[in-house]
Amino acid sequence: MKVAELVTTVRDAITVSRVFAEPYEQDGVTVIAAATVVGGAGGGGGHDERGQEGEGGGFGVSARPAGAYVIKDGRVWWRPAVDVNRLVATIGAVAIAYLFTRVRIEKARAAIASNTPDRP
Repeated sequence: MKVAELVTTVRDAITVSRVFAEPYEQDGVTVIAAATVVGGAGGGGGHDERGQEGEGGGFGVSARPAGAYVIKDGRVWWRPAVDVNRLVATIGAVAIAYLFTRVRIEKARAAIASNTPDRP
């Protein structure tokens, strides 16, 4: 893909419609879903010792639900999306870190207690 084509494709891929969904309205309540969109691109060109030239590039886009705006009676609320998989992974990582550090802390306390002389 040529760099000029890459720029056009990236511009078409990363638009506001990727971040905000079409509003959904029912019973006087409007909901607008929102996402966090992250993208990256790279490209370049060059030539070799025989004078041949070339260019190329690529890009990637990732989107995750962020939440939704809820509009009712002229008031707006933000309702964040809860990513249960990320929540479970974070809790698991914290629990594992706690288990590993707890053992080390107990060993350190036992070593200190055994090396401390009794005080009157």
